[in-house]
Amino acid sequence: MTTAPRFPTTLHTTPGHAAETTDLTKVFGSGDTRVTALDRVSIGFREGEFTAIMGPSGCGKSTLMHCAAGLDAPTSGSVRIGTTELNSLGDRQLTQLRRDRIGFIFQAFNLLPTLTALENITLPLSIAGRRPDQQWLDRVVAMVGLAKRLGHRPAQLSGGQQQRVAVARALASRPAIIFGDEPTGNLDSRAGAEVLGFLRDSVRELGQTVVMVTHDPVAAGYADRVVFLSDGRLVDEIAHPTPDRVLGVMKIFDAHSRTS
Repeated sequence: MTTAPRFPTTLHTTPGHAAETTDLTKVFGSGDTRVTALDRVSIGFREGEFTAIMGPSGCGKSTLMHCAAGLDAPTSGSVRIGTTELNSLGDRQLTQLRRDRIGFIFQAFNLLPTLTALENITLPLSIAGRRPDQQWLDRVVAMVGLAKRLGHRPAQLSGGQQQRVAVARALASRPAIIFGDEPTGNLDSRAGAEVLGFLRDSVRELGQTVVMVTHDPVAAGYADRVVFLSDGRLVDEIAHPTPDRVLGVMKIFDAHSRTS
């Protein structure tokens, strides 16, 4: 019988946050090539909320997601998943935490071509030696509309269906938080809307926490809030966004970049 990994914890966290960063700084290079991708970013991602991260190209939004998800180590500052301080974890503990408590959805789907849709969905659980909660798995599969496609391999599925598999895979282990890096970037508008609808439903119906990096105002309109980065800093936030409101903020950024 395997026991659950023990993660060091810290009491310095905000109740109700699935993930939180404090003074998060990430620097690449040195000397003349030094680039500060994140500049003391402090942000919390509340449980049961859908947050979109936006900003101009090179503003640090993907770097923020990668650091918050434990995929990249910050230069300074801290990241917590729940009450677990990522800086306190060794490589093995960090791998276990990412596997057990974080879900990922990427633009390129990242499905294994030799596995069926169901096998791809349950792969992280299989790697962890865990059996899926069948009732939860059935609910997830039904939500993303894959019940009749579970025996198909990725090559037999459309792009939208493949991304639905990726969404179901991220949800299958009931993670504390799901991170999506441009999850609809390779999809047409109809398929993208379906996937965003599933993410929206996972928050509303399943209580999931979702953080998504996107450049698309329409995609951001599905979120509960949108946070904006510029030059590695948080500069604005919108609650209950609409595509038009998001586009208005982005136009301000564009105007500023042309005059600076």
